[in-house]
Amino acid sequence: MEFLHRHIEALIFCSPSPLGIDEIRKCLSEMFESDVPKEHIEQAIGDLQEKYDQDDSSFALEHLGNGYQFLTKPAYQTSISILLKQQSTKRLSTAQMETLSIIAYKQPVTKSEMEQIRGVNCDYSVQKLLEKELVTIKGKSDSIGRPLLYGTSDKFMEYFGINGIKDLPQPKDFGQEENQIGNEQE
Repeated sequence: MEFLHRHIEALIFCSPSPLGIDEIRKCLSEMFESDVPKEHIEQAIGDLQEKYDQDDSSFALEHLGNGYQFLTKPAYQTSISILLKQQSTKRLSTAQMETLSIIAYKQPVTKSEMEQIRGVNCDYSVQKLLEKELVTIKGKSDSIGRPLLYGTSDKFMEYFGINGIKDLPQPKDFGQEENQIGNEQE
């Protein structure tokens, strides 16, 4: 069983995105030329999660985006933030974040609906979000002109570390004082 742990660990480690159990099973079954039971894979992943939850490891095996991925533990955020500053060209602009927020909460949504909410043209932001694969085209609307409908992608889930749209913060999660400008006068 230990050899299975190592193979699963290697597969998850080398995968650029969260790796699902079905993908792991398919790889292992092809490698060993026999069916690897799903229960064995789930047990091995559980063992690996326990192993990396120990304090002597700087990263953990996390379940996100319908798969498993190694992520650095929060205690090492300071050292990682330096690297992220150096790679800041990959960050989303304010306009892209606003557009992405509208898409995430209103999906499927047309570009004209986004522009109506934001009050400005969203062509550039939508194009950049499509290039970064955070947004996908979900189809066409039935309204006049049949405009494209946009929605979030699996890469969006991975980027924000969530498993589904239901994991997004809801308006009730934000405190009143956070969204208030100035002081209340009696």
